[in-house]
Amino acid sequence: MKRAEPFAKAEKPPARAMPLPSTSPSENDDDQILNLSLRPKRFDEFVGQGQVVENLRVAIQAAKRREEALEHLLLAGPPGLGKTSIAHIVAHEMGAKITATSGPAIGRAGDLIGILTNLEQHDILFIDEIHRLSKVVEEFLYPAMENFEIDFVIDKGPYAKTIKFHLKRFTLIGATTRSGLLSNPMRSRFGMVSHLEFYTPEELVQVLHRSAKILGMSLDPETARAIAERSRGTPRIANRLLRRVRDYAQVKVDGKISKEVAHAALAAQGVDSFGLDGLDRKVLRTIIEFYGGGPVGIEALAAALNEEPDTIVDVVEPYLLSAGLLKRTARGRKATRLAYQHFAGLKERDLELFAASA
Repeated sequence: MKRAEPFAKAEKPPARAMPLPSTSPSENDDDQILNLSLRPKRFDEFVGQGQVVENLRVAIQAAKRREEALEHLLLAGPPGLGKTSIAHIVAHEMGAKITATSGPAIGRAGDLIGILTNLEQHDILFIDEIHRLSKVVEEFLYPAMENFEIDFVIDKGPYAKTIKFHLKRFTLIGATTRSGLLSNPMRSRFGMVSHLEFYTPEELVQVLHRSAKILGMSLDPETARAIAERSRGTPRIANRLLRRVRDYAQVKVDGKISKEVAHAALAAQGVDSFGLDGLDRKVLRTIIEFYGGGPVGIEALAAALNEEPDTIVDVVEPYLLSAGLLKRTARGRKATRLAYQHFAGLKERDLELFAASA
């Protein structure tokens, strides 16, 4: 009889929050480190997403009173709206340890077993980009979420054996930018599903004032508003633009930050008054100039831009759709009248500046 290699439970590493790579293509390592320092630690410090935060506060207080693990939680929404921050805040509010990973990082069922068997009672497992889990790993996760047990099959054919592992009750927090790609069985196993929305300029002003205080900057309301209006409704982008304005001010005007300096700094970064960057404008102008305003399929558009379709769908489209610059139809993407008006309003000098910064 073929001897099966025994499954050895991995030595427990210290459970801790592991920083995840940013989904923003324009962020470098320094940006990611600074993002961690600006991340709120408690719900009292978190700005925006009022209904989501209130529902989570209630669920956390109820779970703590019953001394139970929090129900599994799915956070859905475009990149940069605070899904990772909320996961870490939930862990802090629950007094639990958090282990963070991502869907693409879990390649095999064995990888998931090693993670799950090292979780302690009421620990939190955070899986970013959970929609990118392989089908095999996803199905392996179902009994772990529902019954807190997993079956591991070793050997094949007549020598196959099933080893059952009983897990301690944990909470899975999944984050996704593409909730439509989640299967119904996976989605149904989450006790709570929260959709994060884009931030208003007023909310982003609060985010910027908090970040400026942490960074030791002086930021007046007009300057904060100027940055907020170009931040695409996204705190991560607002914080990144704030740092670019700080850099520009230190080099060009001896560190003095004003509304005019902010406008100049963001224009030099290729960010226009609508918050669009070079890729956004490239997408819209391709639809308008090459395809007569659309409709155009995402594959054809991606090929014309020499970009990955997922980049357009995940990074570019959400804000263009919410801003009313783009719409989806059964036949493809179309530019709206507002998109035409926006390009007509851009000065030729601005377009040259943006082109040079691209």
